[in-house]
Amino acid sequence: MKLAWSLLEPLSAEQRTRLIAAMTQVEVLLRASQVSIAREDPATPAARWCIEQYFIELQARFETGFDRTRTNPAEAHELVPPVGAFLVARSKGAPVACGALKFHADQPAELKRMWVATEARGLGLGRRLLGELERYALANGATSVRLETNRSLTEAIQLYRSSGYNEVPAFNAEPYAHHWFEKPLRGTAVGRGG
Repeated sequence: MKLAWSLLEPLSAEQRTRLIAAMTQVEVLLRASQVSIAREDPATPAARWCIEQYFIELQARFETGFDRTRTNPAEAHELVPPVGAFLVARSKGAPVACGALKFHADQPAELKRMWVATEARGLGLGRRLLGELERYALANGATSVRLETNRSLTEAIQLYRSSGYNEVPAFNAEPYAHHWFEKPLRGTAVGRGG
């Protein structure tokens, strides 16, 4: 600690503040660089853990709670090729995020179960995971992606809007949904709002 202070002491208060902010940014970028995203069988322990954490968060955040037996299904057999996909993000080998796709013939791919662990937020992982899901959907013949979400998931709503998703009329009867979104997929601009 004494060494750190001796390095900072000659700097003005503004310079110290700027240096600390830069160091914080470097730490965030280094943590983000340690995250890998890959397709995984939704029946693995890591995938099941992610889905369970997703359900726990919904129960805590939704105004009326969350009953997984009432929500539209996204069962493991629906999230494997060729009918779907499940992606898991890992940091230093530990699962920290997930997202899934369901494919429907001649209809948009459906985004399901997108979740990022609290400790992994702020790394840009939600946007990165969304981009990977979109690229996977495009590679599997989807021309658009759609999803529904609850009004209490404000960060997700902001992410979808800033990533080029437009609000559309309800396309299903999801009891917990307040917003329905869709995005056309266009070549390599996927996940960057265009």
